[in-house]
Amino acid sequence: MTAVTSSSPGRPPGWVSRAATLVPMPAGAGLARRVLERNVTAFRHGWIALLTGFAEPVFYLFSLGVGIGALVRTVPTDGGHTVAYASFVAPALLASSAMNGAVFDSTYNVFFKLKYAKLYDSMLATPLGPRDIAAGEISWSLVRGGLYSSAFLLVAVLIGSVRSWWALLAVPAAIVIGFAFAAVGMFATTFMRSWVDFDYVTLAIQPMFLFSATFYPLATYPGAVQWLVRATPLYHGVALERGLMLGEVGWGLLQHVAYLAVLGLLGILGTARRLERLLLS
Repeated sequence: MTAVTSSSPGRPPGWVSRAATLVPMPAGAGLARRVLERNVTAFRHGWIALLTGFAEPVFYLFSLGVGIGALVRTVPTDGGHTVAYASFVAPALLASSAMNGAVFDSTYNVFFKLKYAKLYDSMLATPLGPRDIAAGEISWSLVRGGLYSSAFLLVAVLIGSVRSWWALLAVPAAIVIGFAFAAVGMFATTFMRSWVDFDYVTLAIQPMFLFSATFYPLATYPGAVQWLVRATPLYHGVALERGLMLGEVGWGLLQHVAYLAVLGLLGILGTARRLERLLLS
């Protein structure tokens, strides 16, 4: 059936009608950029809020990496090397910083815009479509997570926790981590009904932060638990960052990149479909 441009009142431009069902036109990079620019402008005078996601992993680095590091001198890595405890923990906390920046922006902020501010309904009165909104919001989460990761990496360098020039790729790797968590986080947010549902976000994030080989080598877990740890997204982020910052680079790191990239793509596709259903029904 041939699609025709809709001219009915109330329908946003750029949409077509196919068998009485609204179908969004493909998202344009330029349109998604408008959503990103809007968020940058909104946070121009609220930059202090950006410090919250950066401060927590830095505090953990000094309290655990430096404090416990005075008691636990060295730790074996999965690559067979032995490193100082602070050097072992720092890459994991960088991955956690990327996760925090992406998740909390793509959940709490998106939920407020979706349910209370009704910002996305206003956006649909423009040429923007749900796919543009999803891509723009996730892009902003990546920018925020990248800022956190860059600042944290600088702190890690200053305290001597970086052991390899491969660490230059740590920030791009953190953006891949943020992409996975932002996309999945925004997808989950489209199912939330009230602020109470955010307890499930904490229930998912906190165990991953504590048990994704963040503070202990994977070999310390029982065999059955190791498989569970390997299935978590943060473990793949931690393993990727640890390999880069400690110089344990091999083809195996591409498996972690592939896992996170596929998870992010599935999340953004799911988010776009959910926004179409919520905003156009």
